Amino acid sequence: MTSVVSKSGWDRVADVIIYGILALFGLLTLFPVYYVFVVSVTPYSEVLRHGGFVIYPTQVTFEAFKAVFSSHTVPQALKITIQVTLIGTLLNLTVTTLLAYPLSKRFIPGRNVVLLGVVFTMLFSGGLIPLYLVVRGTGLINTIWSLIVPGLVSSFNMLIMKTYFENMPHEIEEAAKVDGCGDVSTLFRIVLPLSTPMLATLGLFYGVGHWNAYFAGIMYLNDKSLYPIQVVLRNMIQTPNVSQELSISNPLLLQTLPPETIKMATVVVAIIPVLIIYPFLQRYFIKGMLIGAIKG
Repeated sequence: MTSVVSKSGWDRVADVIIYGILALFGLLTLFPVYYVFVVSVTPYSEVLRHGGFVIYPTQVTFEAFKAVFSSHTVPQALKITIQVTLIGTLLNLTVTTLLAYPLSKRFIPGRNVVLLGVVFTMLFSGGLIPLYLVVRGTGLINTIWSLIVPGLVSSFNMLIMKTYFENMPHEIEEAAKVDGCGDVSTLFRIVLPLSTPMLATLGLFYGVGHWNAYFAGIMYLNDKSLYPIQVVLRNMIQTPNVSQELSISNPLLLQTLPPETIKMATVVVAIIPVLIIYPFLQRYFIKGMLIGAIKG
C-alpha cells in the first residue's frame, strides 16, 4: 500500500507564498503586453483624459490597426519577416541536425576536433567587422539571405541536439541497421520521428530568434523594402514623425491618430504571431529541454 503524506500547515503556507510570488511575477510580465494592446485600441482622447495611463478602456477603436495595415511598409515587412522565419528555421534545423547527428557518434574520426571548434566559437568570435566583410564578400549584402546564412547554426542548440541523440537507445538504431537501413535512412526514418520534442524546441528557439532579429537587418540591408518588421518598428520608435516610415494610401488616418497609438499597434502586430504559436509548442518545449539537457 502506498501511504499518502499530508502536508503540514507550514507547507501549505509556503505553497501559498510561492504561488503568490509566481502569480505576481506573471502579472508583472504580462502587464506591459496588456498595456500596449489597450493603448493601441483606445481612442487618443480617452488616453489623454486618463493622463496617458489606461487600464480598462470604455471605448475601443481599431483605427490604428487600419492605418498600420493600409500602409505599404508594415505588410511588406511582415512578409519579409515571415519568409526569413520559415526559410531560416527550416535551414537551421536541417544543418543543425546534419551536424549534431554525426557528432553524437563517438567512433567518428575527428569528432573531438570538430567539437572543440564548435565550443571555441561559443567563447570567442571573429568580431563585427570581419563578419560584415565575410557577408559582403559572399554577395549577401542587401538580400534576405544575409538575415539567414550568418547565423545558420547555433553552437548551443547544436550541443543540445547532440546530447539528445546521445541519450537515445542505441538498440533502436542497431535494429534499423539489421533491417537494412543505412545511416541516412536511420536518421530520417527512425531518429528524427522520435526527436519531435527536440525539433520543436529548437525550432521555437530559431524561429523566435529570426522573428525578433533586427541588428542584422540594420547591418546588411540598405533597401527599405527588405526591412523585417523589427527594423521597421525600431525606426518608428526612434523617429517622432511616423509618416516618414509608413507609406499610407490615406494620409488622413495619420492626421487623426497620434504617433504613439500607431507605434503601439505596430508592436501588437509584431508580437501576436509568437503569442499564438508558443502555446502549441509549449509541451514540446518543456519535454525537449529536459531530455536534451540531461545526460542519463
